[in-house]
Amino acid sequence: MNVKFSEDIVPLSDIKINPGKIVRRTSESHRPILLTNRGRGVAVVQSIEDYEQAEEEKAFMRAVVEGLSDLDNQRELNLDDVKNRLGLK
Repeated sequence: MNVKFSEDIVPLSDIKINPGKIVRRTSESHRPILLTNRGRGVAVVQSIEDYEQAEEEKAFMRAVVEGLSDLDNQRELNLDDVKNRLGLK
């Protein structure tokens, strides 16, 4: 998801005039839109689908980092121990 500054920065007044156009654009482009007020960024509009996907990716990456940290700190279990803890044996 790359921001195209020439297209993805919109004055806040534009969303007041035609919010449907801005929302549709986020869904079609799969890029967030930066809303500005007096030349300063004030908010980001993103489709719910893209937001949910980004959140899932962040959660996955956090879990990977945590798992790698566990391995580095020798906090690992073998499969039999995990099955026993979960009562699967």
